[in-house]
Amino acid sequence: MSVSQGSFGALQKICEDSSELLDSDALNRPLNIMIPKFLQFFKHCSPKIRSHAIACVNQFIIGRAQALMDNIDTFIESLFALAADEDSEVRKNVCRALVMLLEVRIDRLIPHMHSIIQYMLQRTQDPDENVALEACEFWLTLAEQPICKEMLSGHLVQLIPILVNGMKYSEIDIILLKGDVEEDEAVPDSDQDIKPRFHKSRTVTLQHEGGEDEEDEDIEDDDDDDDDTLSDWNLRKCSAAALDVLANVFRDELLPHLLPLLKGLLFHPDWVIKESGILVLGAIAEGCMQGMIPYLPELIPHLIQCLCDKKALVRSIACWTLSRYAHWVVSQPPDSYLKPLMTELLKRILDGNKRVQEAACSAFATLEEEACTELVPYLSFILDTLVFAFGKYQHKNLLILYDAIGTLADSVGHHLNQPEYIQKLMPPLIAKWNELKDEDKDLFPLLECLSSVATALQSGFLPYCEPVYQRCVTLVQKTLAQAMMYNQHPDQYEAPDKDFMIVALDLLSGLAEGLGAHVEQLVARSNIMTLLFQCMQDTMPEVRQSSFALLGDLTKACFLHVKPCIAEFMPILGLNLNPEFISVCNNATWAIGEISMQMGTHIKQQSGNCPGAEMQPYVGMVLPNLVEIINRPNTPKTLLENTAITIGRLGYVCPQEVAPQLQHFIRPWCTSLRNIRDNEEKDSAFRGICVMIGVNPAGVVQDFIFFCDAVASWVNPKDDLRDMFYKILHGFKDQVGEENWQQFSEQFPPLLKERLSACYGV
Repeated sequence: MSVSQGSFGALQKICEDSSELLDSDALNRPLNIMIPKFLQFFKHCSPKIRSHAIACVNQFIIGRAQALMDNIDTFIESLFALAADEDSEVRKNVCRALVMLLEVRIDRLIPHMHSIIQYMLQRTQDPDENVALEACEFWLTLAEQPICKEMLSGHLVQLIPILVNGMKYSEIDIILLKGDVEEDEAVPDSDQDIKPRFHKSRTVTLQHEGGEDEEDEDIEDDDDDDDDTLSDWNLRKCSAAALDVLANVFRDELLPHLLPLLKGLLFHPDWVIKESGILVLGAIAEGCMQGMIPYLPELIPHLIQCLCDKKALVRSIACWTLSRYAHWVVSQPPDSYLKPLMTELLKRILDGNKRVQEAACSAFATLEEEACTELVPYLSFILDTLVFAFGKYQHKNLLILYDAIGTLADSVGHHLNQPEYIQKLMPPLIAKWNELKDEDKDLFPLLECLSSVATALQSGFLPYCEPVYQRCVTLVQKTLAQAMMYNQHPDQYEAPDKDFMIVALDLLSGLAEGLGAHVEQLVARSNIMTLLFQCMQDTMPEVRQSSFALLGDLTKACFLHVKPCIAEFMPILGLNLNPEFISVCNNATWAIGEISMQMGTHIKQQSGNCPGAEMQPYVGMVLPNLVEIINRPNTPKTLLENTAITIGRLGYVCPQEVAPQLQHFIRPWCTSLRNIRDNEEKDSAFRGICVMIGVNPAGVVQDFIFFCDAVASWVNPKDDLRDMFYKILHGFKDQVGEENWQQFSEQFPPLLKERLSACYGV
């Protein structure tokens, strides 16, 4: 028996390591023989062997191995036969198989779905936590399937209490989390407590109607890091995640099953049960928000009270759950909930427990993002707390504190530029800055934080800018030098960590944006333009992405230093108009637009020459790529908008070169710019289009209705721009004649017709 167990163990390893090879023609597809053999062993008398046999077959589900697909019905029947096996390892592998089949062959499970659901309801309560965890994955996977709602509706009444029950900390969790240690703020962090951080490079985006940028290509989702240090996936996390996704599927239909339970949990004397109730409330926040609104006036004050609970784990989960309702809190009169919540969260930021400090800091950052300038009246109080935390925090939480300060700066912007606030905030930041060595990865979050602070403080950052600027340039220079050594002698040198360079470039962007023209003297005294030329050609996309953002910001802030480099920079920008790297392409496009605007105005002031003369040689390098990008299907919105703006700006400066292409881009140009708010960039782009229509009116004839629609998207254009619109609309109307215009404008949606008639009299 032990020999066959041992050989099955070996087989399982082979299946894990070589699943593709076993299904290949090269070996004559051994799977065709192996799969039917494995299925026979499902009935073996030894539980060890039954379990190995299922594990072997499981290796081939996700890859849809042909031999398994040919035997799929036998496989499913054999699994059902083992459903009630007394061995927990067998039950675990059965659950795992069903979860994978749900992704790969749901068609085969649908006829049996109700009995599978019944089975999984039992297994999610299995006395063996490993089995329960595998079974709980089933609900997460099912929630992603289109048939989820129809299949689960009748079972919610059983499922919801089971998931809620799974959300309690197990005794082992509490021991691992040191749930009985209330004060540990003086205990230094160990290195393994600190997760690696990834800097998210800067992407230039535009403002939309909705107020904020609506999309970001790579939004990280860090909602559920309520108990991170236990980052191993466990039943509590899986149950909470399942409830979260199901809330998004069923929305408020979930509440009748949940609310009766919640009341009992949230006010329970046992802290473990009360804690799980608070987690439930946070998990459903996104999906069931509408239905929860009537209960929030009572629940939010209760949660704020829980921030003072004597158990640290209750205080920390209350921070997380409150952050999930921050949007609602901010939408109410500030004295009702925002002020009490802020006051208590700031106390928790100074909690004696490190886990609570961390949860409170993260929650406060979320609150800052939602509240924005609503926080201005409380700035002094907020800064006192955050600065006090500097002296209190151990390593890991310091990194989260930088994030909270950076987010505060992003949220209140120039309101931070007050002498008393600068006096509070800058000394501790600069002290940390001086403490850290160039090789220390803790510089990343500090540089990100300073970048936000510099952008917010604007001229208020001037007294601190010199050493910060110099160090960023040094970081870029060191990294480039190290990369060069490594490229020449990879055996002797280590590859550099380019994140140092990326974060430094982003902080330089923040300085250029915040200081504006004041950055000129710093640029003049450094070799940043030479370094930037190298960074723009780096092999790593993130380095190029940040380089182009900095190039655009320097172009706006001190064009006289950028101008001599244009001939070298332009071809590189043209090469990077490659939508495979969305963010690189986006920033390169934006930089080209900024350069062409500066070229136009700069030349006019200096020489009175034709403004486009100096830009002309470069149009051919970039225009074909820009036209191609704007016509590509599935291009992300941000890139489309930036491309449209840049085409418009190029056309404004060099209409003779760009206008002949008008009919190739006018339609997507109009549709991508109709949704952005009136602003400087939109203004310059539309001026460009109007000038080009003057040069090549035939280019717009086919798509004139789109132009009309884009014009109508302006709320209040500047007078001279309004005149340009007026002339084009009336010119077109005069040319086609009253009757044809009537026919043409019949196609307009009523709102468009109304706006054009009211604003432009057509």
